[in-house]
Amino acid sequence: MNTNSKTPSLSYTEQVHLVNSADLNGSKRLFGGTLLSWIDVVAGITARRHTGKNAITAAIDNLNFIKPAHANDVIVICGKVTYTGNTSLEVCVKSYIENPDCSRELMNKAYVVMVSLGDDDKPCPVPPLCPETDSEIAEFEMGKKRRELRKLRRSEKF
Repeated sequence: MNTNSKTPSLSYTEQVHLVNSADLNGSKRLFGGTLLSWIDVVAGITARRHTGKNAITAAIDNLNFIKPAHANDVIVICGKVTYTGNTSLEVCVKSYIENPDCSRELMNKAYVVMVSLGDDDKPCPVPPLCPETDSEIAEFEMGKKRRELRKLRRSEKF
């Protein structure tokens, strides 16, 4: 392990929200934009914990709405670094509905690409990621593929 590298567990972030009436759309479900805002905050904090620097959102690569949330639902949003490049990093953010018995149901999964900023407000290098578990290693390898797909889409102006 590189002395500057960090494990995914060092930057893990968890945030909890209670859905209230102001968070609902016309269908009385959690407004997607509200959830997206919460996801962006968790991704930013996770990136900041990993890099020790401010980070900005460059892309939301994958965003899947799996299950709706309603008024009075408890939402738990968890962020974990899955891949690092030179100045960017990928954060997987999973959102769950937490039931009264504390069990959780996945409602959303997103991959957010963040860019680390130096004191001059320009992109700066990020510490390498050192995945520890089999699932973290698998996510890292999939992160490589997602990065290549992002590059291909950009080059094709897709």
